[in-house]
Formats: sequence, structure tokens, C-alpha cells
Amino acid sequence: MAMQLINSLWDRVIEWLTTELDSHQMPMSDFDRLRYEIRPGDVILVEGRSRVSEIIKTITLSNWTHSALYIGRLHNIDDPVLRDYIQKFYQGEPDDQLIIESLLGQGTIVDSISKYREDHLRICRPTNLTRNDAQKVVAYAINQLGTYYHVRQIFDLARFFFPYSVLPRRWRSSLFEHNAGAPTHTVCSSMMAEAFSSVHFPILPVLHRDEDGNLKLYKRNTKLITPKDFDYSPYFDVIKYPILDFDELAIYRKMPWGKDGVIFNDNNEPFIPAPDNIKESVKTKNDGVPDDPNDVDDQNIQAVPK
Repeated sequence: MAMQLINSLWDRVIEWLTTELDSHQMPMSDFDRLRYEIRPGDVILVEGRSRVSEIIKTITLSNWTHSALYIGRLHNIDDPVLRDYIQKFYQGEPDDQLIIESLLGQGTIVDSISKYREDHLRICRPTNLTRNDAQKVVAYAINQLGTYYHVRQIFDLARFFFPYSVLPRRWRSSLFEHNAGAPTHTVCSSMMAEAFSSVHFPILPVLHRDEDGNLKLYKRNTKLITPKDFDYSPYFDVIKYPILDFDELAIYRKMPWGKDGVIFNDNNEPFIPAPDNIKESVKTKNDGVPDDPNDVDDQNIQAVPK
């Protein structure tokens, strides 16, 4: 009875943490183009909107709070056994574009990429990863379907930001203990780090030089990999598909900017600087530079009436 009560309370906590909060900001990525260009083996970074996403932002100092592995459509998977196995977890259309991800409260699942249509996304593509190895990475992820999400690792990561010696022993991370990282537990980025590690593809390897000056690479603990590490890694190409592209608009001067003098804070609240501040900033910018007929004349800049 007590265990049922604990489980019920834990389920409510998870629901509260994972509920997507309303966002009044349009996503900055072109989802349709991203969906067209993405390849099996690519990592998708997501700027989440849930409470747990805010926790991850604080811990990792990055807006990228979640990552998923794109595995393609069913016919993009070479192994027929894996195709059949996926259909035990996903009952959508055969032509759906699929991702594998680990979610708090759900574990490792397969779903359609369309669920992130309204989110800000970025592709991180493993540089020069061969098709054969991409299939192996996908296969590793597929074999993780149904495993639990290890929420303890979020707190383990957080503890690394505090001096280890001053923490009470009971608070110290159990990350490196013998039973840490059991195969039935994972988190979103750790699962994918393990998948790439299985084909010896580096994300953020540890570098050492031996006594002879030879450079050696060592694999980093996959439990410490976070979504931002795919963005930071020199071995992944960062691919962005902005909703308004310079190529489509020919030049940035033709972008559809709003009224002069109106800027927005992070909370999407409009802010109108005083007219003197606007004039001064434009004057400083143009000091000693010949007038450009395409530039806005500082005499014509006025604050937008409230």
C-alpha cells in the first residue's frame, strides 16, 4: 500500500516536471526543410519547454535540453529483424519519419519526428560517418527500446558543479560505483553517446600525449554527455535551417524586420528605448563612415508610440 502511494506521488511529480509549458515564441527553425534534409544517424537537438528542461538548462548552461536520434523511415533500416522489432513499439504509418529518444516517465521510445514541429531544433551530423556505421548506431538505439529513464543521472550531473570534497558523503555521486549505469537505465544523450561509442565515433574524447609525444584518444564516460556536447563537438557538423533564410531572401537587408525602435526582452515583452538613446547609437555607429543610401537616416528614427 505504501509503495503504491509512493509510485502515485512519483508519477504526479514526473507529470508536473514533463508537462510542456505554453510558448508564445515561434520556433526559429524551418521544420519542413529540416525534415527533408535529415539523414539516419543524425542527432536532433531540442530546446524543451517543460520544467525539467529548465532544470537541464541550469545544469548544462545551454538552451539545448533534449536530444533524439533520427533513424529514418522503416525502409531505411537494413535489418528486417530490427524493422519488425520497431513495429512492436510504434503503430504509426510505415512511411513516418522516426526518432528514438529517452524521456522521463516513458523510458526509451520510438516516435515520429513530427512531434517536434513546434519546437526550436538543430541537426548535429556525425562528420563522415559511413552508412554501415550509421546503421550500427541506429541498431544500437533500437535495441534500447523499452529501457527505463535514469533520473538519478540528472542529479549526478548537477553534483559535478559543487566541490566534491565539501559534499556530505550521502550526497556524493554514485556515478562511478560498481553498479552505476545498469543496462536497464539511461538518459537521452547517454543512450546516443553509447550508440556512437559502439562504432568508436568520438563526441568529446579525452586527449593525452604519451612520453613520446604521440596523441592518444580515450572515450569519455557516456553518462556525462549532455545534449549541448553534440553541438560543441568538433566531430559533428552543426546544421541549421532557419525559418527565414538568407538564401531565400537574397540578403539580410531584405528580411522583414518590424518597426524601428522596437526590441523584445527574453520574456517576449516589447521594449521601446528612449529616442535619444536610439539616435546616439546610430550616430556612433556611423561616425567616420560614409553614408550608405540603404542605411536608415538617424534623423528619421523615432520611438514607436505606446
